[in-house]
Amino acid sequence: MQVRIDHASDRPVYQQIMDQVKRDIALGRLLREERLPTVRQLAQDLAINPNTIAKAYRQLEQEGVIVTKAGAGAFVAGLDSTLSRTVRKRIL
Repeated sequence: MQVRIDHASDRPVYQQIMDQVKRDIALGRLLREERLPTVRQLAQDLAINPNTIAKAYRQLEQEGVIVTKAGAGAFVAGLDSTLSRTVRKRIL
């Protein structure tokens, strides 16, 4: 998963992360039940506070986009294709 943060954007960093995860799922770059980077790993890669990543993951989990498993990490949820269609329409 490749996440790019635009620090000049008015959009908060955690929302940028959420948008990119959703986009990658919709485009098939992230597959059902695929493991996401750990909070610590992604925070280090992006050089941002781990709490920002944790907030994005919590929001994604609340929306049903990802699931977290204790001790195992975060995974793409077994989604139906409605998310994909919705995100694809917005991207286009």
